[in-house]
Amino acid sequence: MKEILREIGMIARALDSISNIEFKEYDLTKGQYLYLVRICENPGIIQEKLAEMLKADRTTAARAIKKLEINGFIEKKNDEHNQKIKNLFPTEKGKNVFPFIKKENDHSNKVALQGFSRVEVETIFNLLQRVRKNVEVDWEFVKKGNKRNY
Repeated sequence: MKEILREIGMIARALDSISNIEFKEYDLTKGQYLYLVRICENPGIIQEKLAEMLKADRTTAARAIKKLEINGFIEKKNDEHNQKIKNLFPTEKGKNVFPFIKKENDHSNKVALQGFSRVEVETIFNLLQRVRKNVEVDWEFVKKGNKRNY
């Protein structure tokens, strides 16, 4: 069987490394920019939904969100219906950095898909969505404390 996940992992690590270097001047590190982008795209999102969206465990998400808050990129606000729930919003600083992050993402997509036809790009996208959906089943299963049979 082809080592597809190995290839996906190498691509993800390379792009993450590039982003960490390029976003250093904004004090964004270790994938925090991923959280900031999703908060900018979904103002008012709650931490649990954000972690689920990024397929991150709660502890990792809480750490990244805390750093973003400390560095002034986001703020937590009480939910108007339930005071126990904190909604996440970008601050002006976060909103100002968002276009740069988006621009970097668009550039990385363009570079990664260079030389592919529109049909090939659509095919890659659809196939990767299917891969993600397959993996999500195991992710949910293991997240609930279950063990997979190999």
